[in-house]
Amino acid sequence: MPCLNEAETLATCIRKARAAIAEIGLEGEVLIADNGSTDGSQSIAEHEGARVVPVATRGYGAALIAGIDAADGQFILMADADDSYDFSHLPRFLAALESNDLVMGNRFAGGIKKGAMPPLHRYLGNPVLSFIGRLFFGVPAHDFHCGIRAFRKDAIQSLHLRATGMEFASEMVVKAATLGLRIGEVPTTLQPDGRSRAPHLRTWRDGWRHLRFLLMFSPRWLFFYPGVVCTVLGLAISVWLIPAERHIGHLNFDVDTLTYSLGLLLIGVQITVFAVSAKIFGTRQGFLPPNPTFERILAAIPLETGLLIGCALLATGLGLGIYAVTEWHAAGFGHLTASRMLRFTLPSAAAMMLGVEAIFASFFLGLLQIDQR
Repeated sequence: MPCLNEAETLATCIRKARAAIAEIGLEGEVLIADNGSTDGSQSIAEHEGARVVPVATRGYGAALIAGIDAADGQFILMADADDSYDFSHLPRFLAALESNDLVMGNRFAGGIKKGAMPPLHRYLGNPVLSFIGRLFFGVPAHDFHCGIRAFRKDAIQSLHLRATGMEFASEMVVKAATLGLRIGEVPTTLQPDGRSRAPHLRTWRDGWRHLRFLLMFSPRWLFFYPGVVCTVLGLAISVWLIPAERHIGHLNFDVDTLTYSLGLLLIGVQITVFAVSAKIFGTRQGFLPPNPTFERILAAIPLETGLLIGCALLATGLGLGIYAVTEWHAAGFGHLTASRMLRFTLPSAAAMMLGVEAIFASFFLGLLQIDQR
């Protein structure tokens, strides 16, 4: 149990946890990862027979990481020390661990008592974040941020979890899913906590931190899919508008729309480069799993290919620019129809910018792929 000034409820939680261990007849311990409590929580824990592990680094994740490392058991059940979770559900978690590495509690399946969870968390925050977790990472859990969960110690330690704050709860599930651990789910309950003070959780701040974490751990959804959509849409509209003005009903689309579509194309390509860069960097740093298909595609496109594409785009842009100048020369360097000339100059500028992007992106991606010892 992570603990920060939980004197009001800590003794109750420890007694319930010890009773649950005694009921199943297995050897176990209650471990309190204390995060610098100043209300006497440490002495309460020791008096109740728990082992206290002092954790100097502040944060929910920091406390749990230290507690997991210090635990002697093969299986670990983690839960908050605010008397909101039912420790008597320990047997169902242990049973599920026979075929899983991580077992999540599901409060929505087991029951949430009145006043135990704010409506904003119950009907918006948790369902939305849980849906994003299933969509982005294929996590088979419907209560992504349930605070009670059980796991095999060696399996969780193999994930090398790093988040010291509230994001730890998301990091554990995301890494477990992306690195192929077996994840199960059992129903559990949630009751109003027994504290008189406000909880440490802050709705909007911590909700955003969890969402930000999910996005950063999924370059596909954060960068790749938006980048591809913008690129394809921008290219399609640009190709449609470059030859001539277009009409749909009473609506006219001309060079103004072409300007924005080419801008959308440039944005899309830039975001896609971010996607590839983020995937390479994340894989090399070990917090994103390797993707054999991605690696094969990357290996099949050497740096020189990107340079050739960039040079071809630059040459195309310069060629269009030269043609535009010859058109201006033919008119005696006088007045030209803006609509006609912009159909040359806008694609010319866009092609040159894409060429420069391709050349420098190729070098940058090559730098990211340099082998490291």
